[in-house]
Amino acid sequence: MNLTHKSIFLITCLILICGCQKKEAPTSALTDKKMIVVTTLYPLYDFARTIGGDKVNATLLLPPGMEAHSFEPKPDDAIRVTNADMFIYTNEYMEPWAVNFVKGLNSGNVSLVDSSKGIKFLKAGVEEDEHENHDGKAHNHHAGSMDPHIWLDFADAQTMVDTIASAMSAKDPSNRNYYMANAIAYKSELKKLDAEYKAGLSSCSKRAFLHGGHYAFGYLAHRYSLQYESASAVNADSEPSAATLVALIKQVKAIGLEYVFTEELLSPRVAEMIAKETGASILLLHGAHNISKDDFDHAVTFISLMRKNLANLKTGLQCK
Repeated sequence: MNLTHKSIFLITCLILICGCQKKEAPTSALTDKKMIVVTTLYPLYDFARTIGGDKVNATLLLPPGMEAHSFEPKPDDAIRVTNADMFIYTNEYMEPWAVNFVKGLNSGNVSLVDSSKGIKFLKAGVEEDEHENHDGKAHNHHAGSMDPHIWLDFADAQTMVDTIASAMSAKDPSNRNYYMANAIAYKSELKKLDAEYKAGLSSCSKRAFLHGGHYAFGYLAHRYSLQYESASAVNADSEPSAATLVALIKQVKAIGLEYVFTEELLSPRVAEMIAKETGASILLLHGAHNISKDDFDHAVTFISLMRKNLANLKTGLQCK
């Protein structure tokens, strides 16, 4: 997700041009004096709009329907962020471009918020000294980089909510109690969700799940003591090798999995190949990086997506 030289050049030119002109007034949708907050990923957008309520105008930088890992900000995005009061990004591993992007805008108005503050990252793969798979052998083909998908551990999600609420309170102290109250209420919902997962996944005949996409569900697996394998590395653009596919097919058969998972906004081709070779069925597991245009228009929430995930996990893991 690094910026290309061409993108940097275009954005730099745009900023120089805009810097010589009077800053544009906000569009009519932003004239209500609400705090304007731009977020990179869908979970941040959902957290920000819930915490901010009617005091905040939260927007999503990612166009609905776009796969998050392939996103690069464009000149229009630079204008949106320049006109914002706050820019919230996930972490340095998910958006390595974010800090330099905002600094390059030369706007002292925009508060830059790293939502991962205080969160301990996991490696993007199975640690050899911590976990073993069903065959007694450690699998480490994704390890080496840090896993950016922190929102899929609901305790980490609560920390993210605290960070966003604190940033909004610092930016708008007069409404601090409002933001904090909304954050407390939302964290209560996340705690309830966490309890539902712990109860729902406590009595499953299978403790392993396999996903035909990129390595996205390590935090979820770690929190609920599940074994997890993905076809590709943490980079969603990567393709599994033939050897990896053969190994995954053997693994599905050895464990006796009846389901394999695919993910949102990416081709289900790999999951379909594994399913065809093993006789398994396919279920969706939503990583919530982004949502479709239809889901966005219907104001689908992060928590509702996670409850659908739980239902599919309970089916896939054959839980009582």
